[in-house]
Amino acid sequence: MSQYREGSSNGSLASLVTGAVLGAAGLAWWLFSEAERRQRTRKQRAMLYAPRMQDGSEALETSSPKLDNESSEQLEERVEQLNAAIADVRKQLEDLGARN
Repeated sequence: MSQYREGSSNGSLASLVTGAVLGAAGLAWWLFSEAERRQRTRKQRAMLYAPRMQDGSEALETSSPKLDNESSEQLEERVEQLNAAIADVRKQLEDLGARN
């Protein structure tokens, strides 16, 4: 009878360990998928705003209509310079990411 109990407790222990391992694996998989989903969401949100920032339309929308031609041209020139600088930094970051 004691042999039956030992076999039963060994089986219970094995079941407990197997359940714990499967539970840990399931939790790790869920956490990983949540992290991926959040990263994808952040990238999608960033892509929604990137085109507006890149063409300068966001800066031009906030300017007042009373600006004369000269200041408007200066603003457009400055926006173009900023967009070029942003494109350079973006390219450098992409190159850095490609190296890794």
